[in-house]
Amino acid sequence: MDLKLFFSPVPYAVYQDIDDSSAFFNSIHIFSEQQPDFKGANIAIIGLEENRGAGLNDNVSEAANEIRKKLYRLKKGSGTYRIVDLGNLRKAVTLEESIYRLREVCATLINHDVLPVVIGGSHDHSFGQYLAYEHMDKLVNLLIVDAFLDMEEEELDINNKNHIHKLLMHDPNFLFNISLIGYQSYLIDRELISMLEKLYFDAYRLGQMRNDFREIEPLIRDSDLLSFDITSIKSADAPGNVNAQPFGLTGEEACQICWYAGLNEKLSSVGFYEYNPAEDDKNKKTASVVATMVWYFVEGFYHRKDEHNFRGNDYLKYVVSMPVEPETLVFYKSKGSEKWWIEVPYPQGNFQYDRNLIVPCNYSDYQLAQQGEIPEKWILMQNKLI
Repeated sequence: MDLKLFFSPVPYAVYQDIDDSSAFFNSIHIFSEQQPDFKGANIAIIGLEENRGAGLNDNVSEAANEIRKKLYRLKKGSGTYRIVDLGNLRKAVTLEESIYRLREVCATLINHDVLPVVIGGSHDHSFGQYLAYEHMDKLVNLLIVDAFLDMEEEELDINNKNHIHKLLMHDPNFLFNISLIGYQSYLIDRELISMLEKLYFDAYRLGQMRNDFREIEPLIRDSDLLSFDITSIKSADAPGNVNAQPFGLTGEEACQICWYAGLNEKLSSVGFYEYNPAEDDKNKKTASVVATMVWYFVEGFYHRKDEHNFRGNDYLKYVVSMPVEPETLVFYKSKGSEKWWIEVPYPQGNFQYDRNLIVPCNYSDYQLAQQGEIPEKWILMQNKLI
């Protein structure tokens, strides 16, 4: 696929005065006069200008370039960057066509082992990000960071309030799990959260995250794609959104999530949505926060380690005897990172779930097993596999 047909260049005004040789901008290849070849890159930045699903937050069309202005001026991080900025994805005739265009672009990149980083646009584009996995012959885990749960059913046309409902109803269904983190109870109907729980999906309130931030790390580590709605960050740190809330994640917490996500070898796409420059302060504080989130994601990416060969000498295996069925639980611990995994038996012959046999967990799950209790993560996964 010739991707340059779908993109417009990054405007010169975004980077015209950058003369710092150590800047992020000077370590990547961008679409200025000619689109860089994405083949051989690790990461490809995609800007979105589509706003027809944004409702009152329609100035999301300007977000990508404002984020770039901040991101390009940050210092280069670790590793040898192989990053391209493909420019801004051109709007199609309809919103639905724009979303499907994003699907095709992301699918092409992922098939070439290039990780798409989507910036700008409205949250309904996460549907296009998800659809990129449709023909990859695997089930996927979707991680959503949002103060809301976008599952309204009233409107037929997709928008930033109903895209999760569209995603769940999509046929074919290749979704294995949804993890919603950072939601706020007073902004979401309890029935919607109950529905997620009945489907054995994960939902973590903002307060639950605050009690122990480490509890969400396994959810991030088990995700294939991340969809980050800027609305989840409190207005004091990210005012650039018409739905900005007084309570929410701090900018530092958002960056920590992005760092964890970057470290995740499974994760193959990420999107940062719903930033509206027209609602931002004069210094474009929100653009700075989002740019820093992207920076931390990239930094995590270049610190990735291959942590999936559990038979190697880099892991400790723990077998815990249980007083009830199952007779034993098996855990693995990385000697290097000290991360934990738990083994979950799957039904014989159900090979499409083989990749989920060993799933990330916390040390606290191992401690529960030592006390004779089956960790909730094991129970939820077993129910999904039956």
